[in-house]
Amino acid sequence: QLVEFGGGLVPPGGSLRLSCAASGFTLDYYVVGWFRQAPGKEREGVSCISSNLDSHLADSVKGRFTISRDDAKNTVYLQIHTLKPEDTGLYYCTADWGPYPLDCTVVFGQDQHNYRGQGTQVTVSS
Repeated sequence: QLVEFGGGLVPPGGSLRLSCAASGFTLDYYVVGWFRQAPGKEREGVSCISSNLDSHLADSVKGRFTISRDDAKNTVYLQIHTLKPEDTGLYYCTADWGPYPLDCTVVFGQDQHNYRGQGTQVTVSS
């Protein structure tokens, strides 16, 4: 399973580090995606990272978000800086089998994933 940690209520301009921890399987050979869902809005693919460390950030978060993975800890991180109210939403991670070089953004177009976490809420408000 996947479990997300690190969400919370933060003021505009604040920072958070979200964690996506895997248990019961090894994350090394999986493509991991981060998505967010805000009320009344479409799901948005925020960031992804492949097993060969190819990564991608959505235009809306470039320069503010960073994705990284620590396979020794079986965890993928999403570091978020300069939070804006429009970043508010439920952030969840997904994992899809991918032990080969590929463009990680393929997961953004998938409706089903091998694994998906329940999400962690991020609320940006003063």
